[in-house]
Amino acid sequence: MTSILELTLTPQEAYSPDLLDAIVRKRIPQSHDYRLAKRSIDARSRQVKVNLTLSVFPKEEIPALIEYHIPEKPVQAKHQAIIVGAGPAGLFAALRLLELGIKPIVLERGKDVQARRRDLAAINKEHVVNTESNYCFGEGGAGTYSDGKLYTRSKKRGDVRRILEILVAHGATHEILVDAHPHIGTNKLPKLVADLRESIIRLGGEVHFNTKVTDFILENGEMKGVVTEAGERLKGIAVILATGHSARDIFHLLHNHSISIEAKPFALGVRIEHAQSLIDQVQYHCETDRGPYLPASAYSLVQQTQYKGVERGVFSFCMCPGGFIVPAATAPGELVVNGMSPSRRDSRFANSGIVVAVELEDLQEYAHFGPLAAMEFQASVERKAWEMGGKTQVAPAQRMVDFVEGRVSKSLLDTSYQPGLKSVDMQDVLPPFIAKRLQMAFKEFGKKMKGYYTNEAQIIGVESRTSSPVRIPRNKETLEHISTSRLFPCAEGAGYAGGIVSAAMDGERCAEQVAALYAKY
Repeated sequence: MTSILELTLTPQEAYSPDLLDAIVRKRIPQSHDYRLAKRSIDARSRQVKVNLTLSVFPKEEIPALIEYHIPEKPVQAKHQAIIVGAGPAGLFAALRLLELGIKPIVLERGKDVQARRRDLAAINKEHVVNTESNYCFGEGGAGTYSDGKLYTRSKKRGDVRRILEILVAHGATHEILVDAHPHIGTNKLPKLVADLRESIIRLGGEVHFNTKVTDFILENGEMKGVVTEAGERLKGIAVILATGHSARDIFHLLHNHSISIEAKPFALGVRIEHAQSLIDQVQYHCETDRGPYLPASAYSLVQQTQYKGVERGVFSFCMCPGGFIVPAATAPGELVVNGMSPSRRDSRFANSGIVVAVELEDLQEYAHFGPLAAMEFQASVERKAWEMGGKTQVAPAQRMVDFVEGRVSKSLLDTSYQPGLKSVDMQDVLPPFIAKRLQMAFKEFGKKMKGYYTNEAQIIGVESRTSSPVRIPRNKETLEHISTSRLFPCAEGAGYAGGIVSAAMDGERCAEQVAALYAKY
C-alpha cells in the first residue's frame, strides 16, 4: 500500500540524488522503496528550501512510472479526419483520433522539425523570413523552439497528467511529472516532436509537410474538407483547425467564406532582458551566484495601471530563465520577438515578455476591420518595430530606466538576441496607451523586486504574439463551430488555449468530439 512522505530540505539535499536517498532511507522501512511525486522551490525566506512529496511503497509493489503506453498495432480506421496544423493541438488530436479508430490526415504548412532549423538560422543570421517555416510555423508549432513550459492552469479542461505521460512516453524526462513548473527545453523538444509524429504514422495516420491549406470545401453549411496550395482536395468526416495564433491567412480565409470569427482581446508589449545572476540574487536572496544546486530562477509580476481613466493590467508573460530572445516574425516587413530556453537554462540572460492587456475598446481606429481589428492593430505595431529597427530583423531597444524617463539610450547592453539591437525611443514604437502603462508598471515592479528596476536591463520590441487576436466561436459542449458543422476550431489559434499543455488537451477534446458526433456515419 502506497503512503506519502513530505520533506522540506535544502537545495543541496533535494537535488543531490545520493544525499536525498540517504535522508529518505532513514525515514522509511527497509522493505519499502520510494519515488519522487512532487517538487517545488520555496524562496519566500532568505534560506531557500525545497518541498518534496514522495510516494512510499513496498518493494514488491512498485507502481508503474506512467500508465500511458503507446499503442503497438496500427489502427483499422473506417473514417478519416483532416487536421490543419502540426503543433501540440494537431499532434495530440491525431494521436487521440487514432485511439478512437479514426485516421488523421495532418497537414502542416511548414517543414519538419529538423528542416526548420535552417530557416531559423537564416532569420537569425541573414534576416531572411521564410513565410512558411519560421519560429511559429513548422512541425511542433511555436512551442517547439521555445522554453517548453508545461505549466498550465487549465486543469478543468482536460487531463494534465495524461498529456505529461504521453510526453514522457515519447522521450521527455520523468521530472516533468513532479516539478511544480515543468519544462522540457528547446534543445530537447525537436526530437520529442519527431517521435510523436512517428507514432502517428506508425499507427496509421498521415503527416504532410510543406502542405498549405488555401481553401475549404464547404457544402450546405458543412465543412467537408480542404484544398491545398497544390490543388489537392482532401475530404474527411471533420476538419480540426489547429493553426496556431499567427496564421493570419486562415483568419482571412474564414472571413472571406463568411464563417463567423470574432476580434479577441490579447496582450502586447516588449521583452525585457536582465542578467540571470541579477534575477537569481533577487529571487534567491544570494549575494553572488545561486550555487550548483538551484535552477535558474524565474519571476511572475503583475500590476494594474490607470491611463486616461482606464484600468489595464501589465504582466510578465512566458518568462525564460537562462534563455534567449529570438526573432518570431512570420512575414517580411514585420518584427516580433519571443523567448526560449534550453533544458539546462544555462544562458547568462533572463528574459520575459512584459505586456499590456489590450481590450477591443482600445482599438476604435481599427473597428472598420471588423473581426480582424485586433489582428490589424497587432500587425501595425509589428511593422512599426521593423521600420524603427532599420527594416531588418535588428530589433529596436532601450535601457529600462531610460525608457521610463524618456531618454534614448547612449549605449545598449550585451544581448542574447542574435540579429542585434538598435537604440531607439521605444515610445516611438509602441502606441501611447501601451508605452505609458509599461512605464508605470516598471517602477512598481522595482518596488516588488528590489533590483529589478535598473538601467542594467533593457527592453526589446515587440512582444506581440502572446495569444490569438481572433477567436473562432464554437459550441461550448460539442466544440463544433457555431454555424459551420464538422469544423472544430482548436486551441491557441482559435482562442481556446495558451500553451503546450492546454493546446494538447484541447486537441484531444476536439478529437473526442469528432468521434462522438461523426464516427457513427
